[in-house]
Amino acid sequence: MMFSPLVFVSHGAPDVALQDWRRLGETLPRPRAILLLSAHWETAQPVISTAAQPQTIHDFGGFPHALYQMQYPAPGAPELADQIGECLVAGGFTLARHPQRGLDHGAWIPLRSMYPQADVPVTQLSIQTQGGAEWHWRLGQALRPLREDNVLIMTSGSVTHNFGWMSRTREPLPKAQVFSGWLGEKLAARDLPALLDYRRQAPYGAEAHPTEEHLLPLFVALGASREDEPLARFAPEYCYGGLAMDMYVWGS
Repeated sequence: MMFSPLVFVSHGAPDVALQDWRRLGETLPRPRAILLLSAHWETAQPVISTAAQPQTIHDFGGFPHALYQMQYPAPGAPELADQIGECLVAGGFTLARHPQRGLDHGAWIPLRSMYPQADVPVTQLSIQTQGGAEWHWRLGQALRPLREDNVLIMTSGSVTHNFGWMSRTREPLPKAQVFSGWLGEKLAARDLPALLDYRRQAPYGAEAHPTEEHLLPLFVALGASREDEPLARFAPEYCYGGLAMDMYVWGS
């Protein structure tokens, strides 16, 4: 049985565009649709967008004017809502629908590099920050069957996300390097107990993520992955010193 690949990207700041994203879009098999979970849509329970033409959301401030003019006019994928709902109900979750939710910058910034023609239907599913790592791992398990139907599950956050770690230097912050390295090792070993308890077990775990929203999408990807498939790690340069821009691809 063929499974669509599975992706986690660190989207960083809105003014970051990585060549690794473009290369990834060129090498992945073309999906029939993309289900994207971003750090920037938080709700109490899972919510899916059913927008037929999702708007480009410029949910950031203080960046160059040109960023606010960018658009990503990809078609929506409202037809996925029923399929996703069935998956989530089977996994013990509920699903609500949002008829107008667009694509936030955690979605359209990497998608703009990966699929510049904006011709792959895409929809977003929200995350639940009160749920924690295990909740999102179980959410990923529930969504796994979508991969059998050529749906690319793409998750977007950041391997480290502490504004206090950020600076204008090009030198990576040692704390960010240590946490990023630990995370890569545990993902490669598929050490689920350590990963789900990263805030206590990882060096600088809670400090790397004072709030969890930027790492929770990674656990969705981990839950949707299979034990027997390869994992590739891409580790670009650090952004603003303290943002680790690692990207992970399962099954490529």
